[in-house]
Amino acid sequence: MKQTPESKIPAIQKLTNAVSGRRTTLALHASRVACSLGMLLPGDSKWRGLGNLYLGATTTVLQARHRYGTDGSDQVATQVQAVTGLARLSDSSQVKDALMWYLAIQANMSYAASGWAKLAGTKWRDGSALPGVMRTRTYGWERAYRLTQRYPRTTQVTQHAVLAMECLFPVVYLAGGRLTRPLIGAAGSFHVANAFVMGLGRFMTAFPAMHPMVAYTTAPKTFPAVADRDDRLVKTALLMLAGGTAAVGVLTSQRRARAVAGWPATRTVTTRNGNVLTYDTGGRDGAGRPLLVLNHGLASTAEHYAWIVERLAFDLGHPVVTYSRAGYAASRRVRTSPYGIQESVDDLVDLVREIVPEGRKVVLVGHSLGAELNRRAVEQLGDQVAGMVYLDPTHPGELVRSSRQRKGSELFTDSLTDLARWTRLGFGPLMSRPRWVDDLPHAYRKKAFALYSDSRLWAAASREWDAVHEEFAGFDAELAPVRAPGLVVAAQVTVDIDPDQLLMYHEIARSHQAADRYGEVKVVERAGHDTILTDARHARSAADLIAAFMDEHAPADDAAPTAEIEGTAVQGKVGEKK
Repeated sequence: MKQTPESKIPAIQKLTNAVSGRRTTLALHASRVACSLGMLLPGDSKWRGLGNLYLGATTTVLQARHRYGTDGSDQVATQVQAVTGLARLSDSSQVKDALMWYLAIQANMSYAASGWAKLAGTKWRDGSALPGVMRTRTYGWERAYRLTQRYPRTTQVTQHAVLAMECLFPVVYLAGGRLTRPLIGAAGSFHVANAFVMGLGRFMTAFPAMHPMVAYTTAPKTFPAVADRDDRLVKTALLMLAGGTAAVGVLTSQRRARAVAGWPATRTVTTRNGNVLTYDTGGRDGAGRPLLVLNHGLASTAEHYAWIVERLAFDLGHPVVTYSRAGYAASRRVRTSPYGIQESVDDLVDLVREIVPEGRKVVLVGHSLGAELNRRAVEQLGDQVAGMVYLDPTHPGELVRSSRQRKGSELFTDSLTDLARWTRLGFGPLMSRPRWVDDLPHAYRKKAFALYSDSRLWAAASREWDAVHEEFAGFDAELAPVRAPGLVVAAQVTVDIDPDQLLMYHEIARSHQAADRYGEVKVVERAGHDTILTDARHARSAADLIAAFMDEHAPADDAAPTAEIEGTAVQGKVGEKK
């Protein structure tokens, strides 16, 4: 739990550590019970405001210890306690009204955001979400699930009614307050039902605690009780929303510009499909060494290879080529016909034939889906391929042979669809910065995050995944043999949690039959599917395995033609390593 602290501020970490002992925690909870009982007694004094603040503060402090279950109910309860506490302690009616408006706006946002997010999912639109929830072990109830199966039409109507209530909750401010009681009653009934059916008891008390503020702010000023209500916070909130929207628009355009700009020496190739691919080169091109062509994974970037490129190109001097598939980074997909996996394979073949001189050998290196695309490209490239390296690769039969992959693919499909949709709508700047970005070399981080939060990456990934999922879901064939040396570099975490993956990795290795010898499988200890690239230690281990593979199976050929590799974009990224 301390590996993911609630705050990065040392003083707050010390405070949460101080209250994490068993006796201290029990004492805090006892004091919270006493304070809560006092809050239920009649009266309206400053002490009640202090009680509100104490409950909100202790909930926040204890959250580091009680991480499980700290869901929306706790967040709402903390907001209500803190804001009402401040309102009770204030002597200004304007401040009180502003704080009440703040909670009312929070209530509207909580329902509307939840509703529109659900509406984006196909299961909520087609009516299958409610039965799906009712059959889960965490939130389900067998009796309710049976009812959803017995009365599917009623279930669908109920589900759509919930969606309508959440999405349209802000209309409570229309009709001069006449919609207040119906919508509050519907929302309250929704929480009561969830408490009994799904076990969300705290939701039943937390969210309705915001309803009085909604009622207060929706009442027309013809009512004597709200005749002098100060509504200036609404205009302030709208101005802040407009300013925030403008700022998000500027940030989105800046990141898009950085995402499509490429590196200083980035070059382009136009493929047979009309797609324009960008690529970068680096390393020393001496003694006819085979070129390493690195192909990134699904929803990934060429920058994921940063540590491996630095090790192979700068430390060991191997000539390296990285490129972005059509739709990723600065590469453009021009082809208008429906996407198929073969399109990316043909693009890769055209890239190699364009930038690699005739007679020069290449070693194809691919991560995840990129490895499978490389394997399919060998048929066209033939003897030009001196070897292939798979980094925690995708196997075309994994959705059929691995139950874990099959279950994970459903969640991945939903997540990818949501990311593509929300980033296209301009919500990319709201994405949090993933840890792997900061694990990359410093010179790559801004670029990598700009790519990650840009809609083009997720649109390309969604397009690829649709084609991959459709093809892999029915794969039942054997892998075609590859007449070139092969090396599978597996991540230990991947094979530990899914032994079926290790079996498939060995099958990939056995498909490589060169000089009466099968390919090999090597495991990078403690590495995960992504950290095998983004973690400096794991990436170095993988790079050293690639270098050893090159020395054994793809040595330098003095008679091979050379290409211009020195002084190009990869070196420009790091600057100090020119």
